[in-house]
Amino acid sequence: MWIAWIEFDLLLGDVHSLKEKRSVVRPIVAELRRRFEVAAAEVGDLDLHRRARVGAAIVAADRAHTVEVMEAVERLVAARPEVELLSVRRREASSED
Repeated sequence: MWIAWIEFDLLLGDVHSLKEKRSVVRPIVAELRRRFEVAAAEVGDLDLHRRARVGAAIVAADRAHTVEVMEAVERLVAARPEVELLSVRRREASSED
């Protein structure tokens, strides 16, 4: 069994409140869940209105599938025009570790 996760540090564009932040972050998280069938959530910087940390994770039988999905997740987030991708942290682990 392989587990992979990715965390994005995002700078949000023209956002001036936590309510506006939610209107940007929630669609990203929902699209990740729907399109890639991953667990996804806002995982940090909850009290900052111009920054967000979003994470996604997957469990699969083989490493190749987890790598493929995490690369697609990263491409999707990087392509969103309303956010600037500041950094990405990605990890993989095997149940054999």
